Amino acid sequence: MFWFLLIALVVVVAAVTLAVAGGGGDGAGGEAALPEAVHDRMAWPLPAARPLGRADVEELRLPLALRGYRMAETDDALDRLGAELAERDARIAELEAALAGAQAAAIGVRGLLERESGGTEERERPESQESQEQQDSPGKGKAS
Repeated sequence: MFWFLLIALVVVVAAVTLAVAGGGGDGAGGEAALPEAVHDRMAWPLPAARPLGRADVEELRLPLALRGYRMAETDDALDRLGAELAERDARIAELEAALAGAQAAAIGVRGLLERESGGTEERERPESQESQEQQDSPGKGKAS
């Protein structure tokens, strides 16, 4: 009797193991007993040939691991995003500095032109007034 129970136990354990593991046969519905495992990698890797855009970041789906996200792929994605943001910040600072320099140069040139044109007008004004007064008769110029 002992041998019969031992053999029955082995057969039941083997049958359950085959049923759970898929056993290589078809299930009741003609499908495989277990579905294919989903490949858990980044579905949309970040484009290497061009800068990242908002849509790239919105579509980014980081793969999951047993205890959260896959560290290597997550670190790579965050490092890439950080590097591109730093590059854009440096470019923005460079362009803002160039703009400030151009504006300062434009203000300097404008001020220089105003000083030159203002000084010339002040010098010309008395001469034109003197010539106008000389053309007028002495009585009319003093009366006004």
